[in-house]
Amino acid sequence: MLTVTVYPIVWIILWSAFLVLLALFILRLIFNYSDPNPFGTVGRFGFRIRRASERFVYPSARLLANFGVDVRLAPLVSMFVALVLTYFLSQIIGNTFFVIDGLTAGVATGNPKMFIGFVLYGLLSVLVLFIFIRFISSWFVFARNTFLAFVKRVTDPIMLPVQRLIPPIGMFDISAMIVLLVIMFLQSIVLNVFVGR
Repeated sequence: MLTVTVYPIVWIILWSAFLVLLALFILRLIFNYSDPNPFGTVGRFGFRIRRASERFVYPSARLLANFGVDVRLAPLVSMFVALVLTYFLSQIIGNTFFVIDGLTAGVATGNPKMFIGFVLYGLLSVLVLFIFIRFISSWFVFARNTFLAFVKRVTDPIMLPVQRLIPPIGMFDISAMIVLLVIMFLQSIVLNVFVGR
């Protein structure tokens, strides 16, 4: 079973990558406030840290600048965003392995109700993945004919009504988190009705 054998390895890799990013953001925060001599050894190291973390910190700095907050605090926002994204990504990967295992068990046992339940659960998981991708893509500009534009078209019927109720705060789409929680609740109902878990 993939959930038992492969997922723990993927989980360790994913959270290790998060810890590396966390260390990078903490160093960036320290160098933002210490401002060392740019020609010294520490200053050159600080410059490398800034250059390595710029693509991750810049969207947060832009958000803070819009609200008139000190942009040197941007690594803190990036830490929070990285934590949320890592958590949701680990859940999505875990759900994928769970669906594969469930479909396999449904076919192996000849249980059509279980198979249908995992198909529905899998479709909801794809929707969760698309909303997750949409959330990330809100940080970037993309063309109309890209995969991200397709994801936006697929998720618009769900996201637009919720966004009218809960508009985005700067670049952060809080409505995506609400929709994700509702879909996860629906997934638990599907499991209870079709699989009995």
